[in-house]
Formats: sequence, structure tokens, C-alpha cells
Amino acid sequence: MRQLFVALIICFIQCSFAQPDSLYIIEKKAYDGPQWKQNQKASIDISQVSFTNWNAGGTNSISALLGYQYTANYKDKFFFWNNGLRVGYGVNKQEDRELRKTDDIFEITSNLGYQPTNDSKWFYSARFNFKTQLTEGFRYPDTENPISRLLAPGYLFFGGGMEYGKNIEELSFYLSPLTLKATFVLDQELANAGSFGVDPAIFDENGNIVREGSNLRREVGVLITNSYAIALAKNIKATHLLSVYTDYINNFGNVDVDWRLNFDFKVNNFVRATLESHLKYDDDVKTLEPSATVEGEFDEAGARIQWKQFLGIGFAVDF
Repeated sequence: MRQLFVALIICFIQCSFAQPDSLYIIEKKAYDGPQWKQNQKASIDISQVSFTNWNAGGTNSISALLGYQYTANYKDKFFFWNNGLRVGYGVNKQEDRELRKTDDIFEITSNLGYQPTNDSKWFYSARFNFKTQLTEGFRYPDTENPISRLLAPGYLFFGGGMEYGKNIEELSFYLSPLTLKATFVLDQELANAGSFGVDPAIFDENGNIVREGSNLRREVGVLITNSYAIALAKNIKATHLLSVYTDYINNFGNVDVDWRLNFDFKVNNFVRATLESHLKYDDDVKTLEPSATVEGEFDEAGARIQWKQFLGIGFAVDF
């Protein structure tokens, strides 16, 4: 993982400094004073399939994904302050199967930057990010034992560093040598199990709890992010968001990765299609495998790459 960490740093530097200017530079306009810019966007994506006397077979199903985004951005001659709220929730219902959750995200971001001079490409920057989910998550078809809840887990990042970007809304390369990462597990049952990397409970020989599991895990490390947005065609926009983090104290060089790649296809002012890819790796999130010795039990396995992909067509409204 250390080699991967070094390779990613080199890749980020090359991506950030080697991009041709024509891809992301927007000509600066004359300064006309401090400005606040706010935007809200609500969306719904629905997919449905139905079969009647279809001799090839199939299962009736319907899926829905609701989304809401709010941004409030401030900019003056030397400072910018970008704030965002993102909420998403998706469900899927198939014939003869329970309703299942497909997406659940609640995220708040805030990014404050200071530009020393009007022509500087570098910004002093401080970043805050908090994310969790809203409802219980399950390892289907088991719906009796939740594996996640509201604020279990919740993740908070806060730190400061330097950010590079001629146009900070299109291209950004951020390096924070000192970033706090806090993992919250406020459900005691999950905390006792040591879920999401917190210290598990200690039990005596009779199975009684001697010390309850921790509800908080603190880490201090280095955070590197890279984001890039580009219009591939008139109605096609691609956005890349990459974040890597490693803790100084616990296994330095063992990198947590969060990478999102989104393609937005605009049909008109209301109808659009979305293709999303989300890849994650967190060494503190262990997988479970069916026990080879006890039926119905699970054994802990190592951390693995997580990947989610979504393709949908729906409606979006800006207001």
C-alpha cells in the first residue's frame, strides 16, 4: 500500500499540473465585489421492468433514487468559501422480495480558501467534511440484524493545507499534511462488535461485558484530494473526485481511497441521464464471510475494495 500511496501522489501532481489550460481555464472577469451564489437541485431517477407471459422469464421490479443538493458559495478578491449539502436515498422492489435500500447518503462539506495574490495559482485552504447514512442498512436477505444506522458509522474530516487550481471550481489539487479523521459509531451494539474500526467491547469468560465498545475512533494523518470537471460534449459533463488518506500513527502508508467518477447527460432542462461509479477502500471496514465450521455464523475477513455503479434516467430541477 505504501507503493500505491507514492504512486498516487505522483499521479495527482502530474494530473494537476499537466492538464492543458484550455480544458479548465475560464477567462477572469473584472472584479465586481463580493458575491454569494446559491443553488438547489432536486432529482428523481426511476427504472421499472414488468413481464407478462414472457417465455424467456424474468422478475418484475421497480427502483427509485431521490436526490437533493444545495450549495452556497462565497467569493471575493482573495477569499472563497464553498459549502454544500447532499442527500440521496434509493430503494428497489422486486417481485416476491422485500424492499431493499440501494443508496443512502447524507453529506455536508465546507471549504475555505485564501488566495495571497490575485494571480496566484495556490490557495491556503481549510476543509470540513461530514457524512453518514439516514436509515438502517442490512446484509440482505437478513433484515433482523442491522449492520449500519444513523451515525453508525459517521465520518468527519477536518484539516488545513494548500490547494492548487487556476479555476478552483473546475480543477483542484489539495494537500493537507494534518487532517483529523473521526469515525463515529453511536449504536452501542455495533460499537461492541468493533464495527468500522472502533475498539470492540471486552467480555469476561461468561460473556458479560466488562468494558463497552468505543463509540469514537480518532486518527490524524495526511489527506490528498483531486477533483476535475470537464465538458466532454455540449450536453455531457464528466466529474472526477478522488480522495486518499493515511494515518500517521496506525499503519502509515496503508491508504484509504474514495474515488467517484460521474457522467451527466443532459437531454433538456428537466430530463437527464446519469452514470456513476463509486470505488472505496477502507482498511478499518472488514468484510464478513460465512463460517466454515458453524452454520449461520460469519467470520471476519480482511478489508476489500468496495464498488458501486449506477445508471439512471430521470428528472432534475434547479431552483
